[in-house]
Amino acid sequence: MKALIYKSTGSWYFAKIPGGKVFNARIKGVLKLDGITSTNPIAVGDYVEMEQETDGQENAIISRIYDRKNYIARVSPHNKNQHHIVASNLDQTLLFATLRDPKTSQGFIDRFLISAEAYHIPAVIIFNKADLYRKKELEKFDEVKQIYEEAGYRVVLTSVQDGRGVSEIKGLLQDKVSLLSGHSGVGKSTLINALFPELNLRTKEVSEWSGKGMHTTTFAEMFDLPGTGQVIDTPGVREFGLVDISKQELSHYFPEMRNKLNDCQFNNCMHINEPGCAVKEAVSDGVIHEDRYVSYVTILDTMTDKNY
Repeated sequence: MKALIYKSTGSWYFAKIPGGKVFNARIKGVLKLDGITSTNPIAVGDYVEMEQETDGQENAIISRIYDRKNYIARVSPHNKNQHHIVASNLDQTLLFATLRDPKTSQGFIDRFLISAEAYHIPAVIIFNKADLYRKKELEKFDEVKQIYEEAGYRVVLTSVQDGRGVSEIKGLLQDKVSLLSGHSGVGKSTLINALFPELNLRTKEVSEWSGKGMHTTTFAEMFDLPGTGQVIDTPGVREFGLVDISKQELSHYFPEMRNKLNDCQFNNCMHINEPGCAVKEAVSDGVIHEDRYVSYVTILDTMTDKNY
């Protein structure tokens, strides 16, 4: 029987079949040897084939993983030489960021967007906790909103406290499978609870002594929305390491740069010191924002000659 993975706890999976019945499922031993190189062979959002065990319990054995439409992966937090599939078969991803308590860096945002581009997953940037923003944060928001909208991304300002952007987020989520991601403490679970209180996602305040979000979600987990659609809530991530992306490919995952690549004088242009570089010319002309170009160069400097 075909089932959809709603939660992974490492060795056991919560799998739901059409009609809503949930099974505790585990992998058939040989499946682990089937050329799967990630730290988690099965991810939330995967469709699997499984057989119910004969013990009379709601247990099942997974014998096959169906082909994924897409997935998003990051460097494994436990092993930098391996990757971890965050979730699969996504229609979009919503990156939650904040400009204070805690502040999300542009570098983190850009790395996440690069991953979404690499795996062909549309991304929306949600700047949350707007009720906490003072004049300088609101001015900063206007600046970053312009940067990312010019790059082709949708940017939404939200606050549970005063209702800003809440109905827009609700509309975005309907009829889609959406991955929710961001640092711990950016308020994604709080916002989703405000929209869909029946989900009752766990929340926790930002640590006062560190200013960093407290880790509350332990495993990625999918939730059915009222009507149609699902959201996948993920553990808060402190860093987002890129996987399987070469230096030569990096500029392809900046949409505003991608539009200029064919105009460079050299096919293998890295957009650093080469003559006739259309990307650098676009930065000088203000067509590509300087902050995004600086982010590109910074990320490029951290990459190895092969992959990062």
